[in-house]
Amino acid sequence: MNKIQVDILGLSINPNSQRAYALLLKEVDGTRRLPIVIGEPEAQAIANELEGVRPQRPMTHDLLKNVIEVLGGSVREIVINAIKEGTFYATIVFDYSELEVDARPSDAIAIAVRCGAPMYVADTIMDEIAMQADDITEIDEGASGPVDDDDEDEELKRLQQSSAVQESRSEPLTHRQRLEAELDQAIKVEDYETAVRLRDDLRRLTGES
Repeated sequence: MNKIQVDILGLSINPNSQRAYALLLKEVDGTRRLPIVIGEPEAQAIANELEGVRPQRPMTHDLLKNVIEVLGGSVREIVINAIKEGTFYATIVFDYSELEVDARPSDAIAIAVRCGAPMYVADTIMDEIAMQADDITEIDEGASGPVDDDDEDEELKRLQQSSAVQESRSEPLTHRQRLEAELDQAIKVEDYETAVRLRDDLRRLTGES
């Protein structure tokens, strides 16, 4: 299988859904972009690693990374290798063995960013689905936040239909949205001191007493 290396360009709100986020992958040695809509846990996990957020206790993908390392393994790469009926499929490939583990692309990417592993997409998928950078509004790098765990498959199908270009257009988070995202994460990791501070910042921003 021929594959193309990609990197994360950004993570941002999908304007056609108040709760869905688009993860935008960019071709490392080219100009094509591949948008993938993902659920809340995976979006938050990717955003945390990109922004250097360290929870007080390991979250699921942190735990998986720790287990891999304790068992003496390492991730060689992750590959988004198939798309069937609007659903993307990926594998996590390990060093020093023939082991490959089936995974959702969002989970595989969350693992890859933690392990420093390269990410690839099958060239057939890039040829079929990817868009040129000029055809879409690029997502600001680093924009991120929580999303609801909406049905990924339905959103992905929409991205691939004739309206895909318009639906993949995204807007960076507002200051209020970023505060709300940080507040949600602080509560999840039980960092209540930070949560109180963020709650007060939100109240000042909205003019609440």
